[in-house]
Amino acid sequence: MEIGIVGLPNVGKSTIFNALTSGHAASSNYPFTTIDPNVGIAGIPDHRLARLTEIFQSKKTVPTAIRFVDIAGIVKGASEGLGLGNKFLSHIREVDAIAHMVRCFQDADVVHTMGSVDPERDVEVINMELVLADLASMEKQLDKAQNQAKSGDKAAKEYAELAKKVHQCLGEGKSVRTLGLGVGTTRPFGLLTDKPVLYVGNVDESKESLEMASKLLPELASRDNASWLTICGKIEAEIAELEGVDREAFLKDLGLKQSGLERMIEAAYKLLGLITFLTSGPDETRAWTVKNGATAPEAAGRIHSDMEKGFIRADIYHFNDIDALGSEAAVREKGLLRSEGKTYKMKDGDVTMFHFQNR
Repeated sequence: MEIGIVGLPNVGKSTIFNALTSGHAASSNYPFTTIDPNVGIAGIPDHRLARLTEIFQSKKTVPTAIRFVDIAGIVKGASEGLGLGNKFLSHIREVDAIAHMVRCFQDADVVHTMGSVDPERDVEVINMELVLADLASMEKQLDKAQNQAKSGDKAAKEYAELAKKVHQCLGEGKSVRTLGLGVGTTRPFGLLTDKPVLYVGNVDESKESLEMASKLLPELASRDNASWLTICGKIEAEIAELEGVDREAFLKDLGLKQSGLERMIEAAYKLLGLITFLTSGPDETRAWTVKNGATAPEAAGRIHSDMEKGFIRADIYHFNDIDALGSEAAVREKGLLRSEGKTYKMKDGDVTMFHFQNR
């Protein structure tokens, strides 16, 4: 699963990407520093791993992770090919969700490609380019769907009606997300504005910057059926350079329990509809990612395909139980470990041992 970081040039995308992934994406104060997308992996912060490692005295601890893609800045006219627009838009099509970086800070040393800082205008520019790209795609798809509907097939007629509704929405300048049709309903059309979005306000330490973001972003997110948060790219870049005690001390000085990047990673994880289950023992404590609603066999398949094919059962208890009781033996004594079958839907925080038959 991948999150694409998008926005106008010089809004801080590469700075945030570098801090997120400890990568080395080029970052400077002129447009199109990034042309080919940079891809990096960020571990998901999870306090449960440290606790399980302590309980089981695990030799190794492995967090789950999410992939971030730093996509080049989009400019007005991208849907018509300006600024290598078609190439950049194609990169967005390949990701599962979008982190839309919005510049909410003033800095004379960082050029704004539109001449001034105006977050609402900037968001509208990006969103309209995505809408226009989708509209061009839907015009072709609508014609095809309506021709197929002439056959009288019920499914074809329903698909054509859906295509018409989506086309009309885009024609009104709105994203497909605003239709609220449910997860996956419009996925067959492969649209940019159907992807989940997290608005990320990149602020500085000034009161004006924070007020600008806090006032605007909730409104934009509500209007666009999206999520939002604020982050200070400059501070996050400094935090990313620190480790251990130094990092904790710096966060404490700022009055923070976790960094903005950790909040962003968690929000992105949630945006994708993902949950974490855990496996733990003397050799390894590890977090695994599955879609919310995944069955136990599907979760087993995340570890190895043979485990899904030969699935017998899953022995499961919740992290909260072993955290409170301090050992797996105590969990068993309390009768909190249970065996689940093929129809069981995994819960976030399930600590699991899978039983399977080799085939």
